[in-house]
Amino acid sequence: MFGLGFQEILLILVIIFLLFGVKRLPEIGKGLGETMREIRKIRDERKTGKEKEKEKEKEKEKEKEKDKENQKGNLISEIKKEVEEIPGLKEAKEIKEAADKVKGITKFLK
Repeated sequence: MFGLGFQEILLILVIIFLLFGVKRLPEIGKGLGETMREIRKIRDERKTGKEKEKEKEKEKEKEKEKDKENQKGNLISEIKKEVEEIPGLKEAKEIKEAADKVKGITKFLK
């Protein structure tokens, strides 16, 4: 306990007995106990407050990630729309699909 040995603690208790007397010691102990309870209560409240702040920060980060993903999805869909508007692209797709079908048929015949 704070690097104090039995002799040091005993000496401190004897000095307290001499300074305050036996009648005041229960009052002092009660006051110290209440003080310790209040300190623990405040510490616990701070911990829960910090945890709540961390949770809020995590939620904000998740929302930012979702927004980024939505922006990426929107960007991809916009690019697809623009690519589809390229002249002759639909015809090229149809020709490629027809060529793939012919390849499939020729593989089956072999």
